[in-house]
Amino acid sequence: MLYWLLVPLREYVSFFNVFRYITVRTALAGITALFVSFILGPWFIRMMKKRQIGQEIRPDGPQSHQAKKGTPSMGGLLIIGSTLIPTLLWGNLTNPYVWIGMITLLSFGGIGFWDDYLKVKKRRSLGLRVRTKLLLQFGLAGAIGLTLVYIGMTDGFSLNLSFPFLKKWIPYLGWFYLPWIIFILMGSSNAVNLADGLDGLAIGLTFISATALTALTYIAGHINYSNYLNIAYVAQAAELTVFAGALSGACLAFLWFNCHPAQVFMGDVGALSLGATLAVISILIKQEFLLFAVAGVFILEAVSVLLQVGYFRMTGGKRIFKMAPLHHHFELAGWQEEQVVVRFWILGIIFALFSLATLKLR
Repeated sequence: MLYWLLVPLREYVSFFNVFRYITVRTALAGITALFVSFILGPWFIRMMKKRQIGQEIRPDGPQSHQAKKGTPSMGGLLIIGSTLIPTLLWGNLTNPYVWIGMITLLSFGGIGFWDDYLKVKKRRSLGLRVRTKLLLQFGLAGAIGLTLVYIGMTDGFSLNLSFPFLKKWIPYLGWFYLPWIIFILMGSSNAVNLADGLDGLAIGLTFISATALTALTYIAGHINYSNYLNIAYVAQAAELTVFAGALSGACLAFLWFNCHPAQVFMGDVGALSLGATLAVISILIKQEFLLFAVAGVFILEAVSVLLQVGYFRMTGGKRIFKMAPLHHHFELAGWQEEQVVVRFWILGIIFALFSLATLKLR
């Protein structure tokens, strides 16, 4: 909105020309997200407390977490709002990639909201049935995938798969791109959800991942940088940088309220939407494989659950970890909650830096 209002003024005052630049509007989107969250955050927390919308704690989780019962939840609504408002203000809304990013954030957030609502209504830690939640995610991921494949058929989106370190091998998938998109969206969405178990853990890791993706999005949308680094040039991705910057700012601001001891939890409305949004950004800029590095800690958390469940069933009750996801294993091994969170953040930064370093290695 402000983009359309301010950019035409450059014909009268040269200063307004700065608002044409992606870097300026990305910075402004991130700053606006911080202000929106800091302004609305205290009010949101008070409202959740007043309406007694609090977190239910799993009875089979670490006993130290029982003290967190009743902490305001559904903070993901604050993250979503703090991302969408700056994007609408500073983004060029004629760009379809920006709308795909926003719709993904909203739609997966809708599934999470329904799940959180049922938890609050039933006063238990289980909301939607796992099968129902997965079917809804599959349906949304399929719809987004179909949209992208359709756009790809009209040359608005590349249906070639890009591999790190293999710049000359970019196989064309056509309709086979659809199951790949579904896999990435569902996998990332659930991976972030699994990591959302300690104060500040998931949102801190999401901020790190979103920041790395903001840089990758800018590079992918810049023809000179993308050619120099031998990565796929995606012209439409340039404007997506504003959305990614807003997401980074919203995550950083939410960490203010979610750090230990948390004043509010993001809930499934936050975790599912953030995971899917990280995934769709990586898909749009043709860097899906780098997502495995950018979000490396989330992958480790998800893999730990798969290994634990699989090994438990195969051995008739034996476990690999003291508890899954992985962060609970280290809690039960004697690490303090703050130690687990900060050390996982450090690991997340290492993964993000590695993903950026691979660009030059091509």
